[in-house]
Amino acid sequence: MFVLVIFTKYRNNDRVLMHQNYPYPPHACPAESIKYVPEGERVAVAGLVILRQRPGTAKGVIFITLEDETGIINVIVWRNLFEQFRRAVISGRLLRITGRLQRSSGVTHVLAEKIEDISALLDQLTQPQK
Repeated sequence: MFVLVIFTKYRNNDRVLMHQNYPYPPHACPAESIKYVPEGERVAVAGLVILRQRPGTAKGVIFITLEDETGIINVIVWRNLFEQFRRAVISGRLLRITGRLQRSSGVTHVLAEKIEDISALLDQLTQPQK
């Protein structure tokens, strides 16, 4: 299922109507399309884990950075969710994360609600597509 986002862009005093599709969960939204997702909307993202941080001052919050072929995605995992999806967070190389989109101070995050380890799909990258 795709959600259609419509926004208006002004150029030379002309009103141009722009359309943008982005995948709605359970399909993963590419990093480059995150900018079109409205704040607070539920979104699924997927990518390679390039960074996991658990700062001592963050009171148990874990920060994960995912990368897909279009960019990077910042994810926040709260302590109670970490306990629920501990194995995926610690050992997953390729994750699909579903959560709510948040924008704050020019930074976009996904507040994780569900974390899936889809690392087994990495083996398919080396196989020729049919």
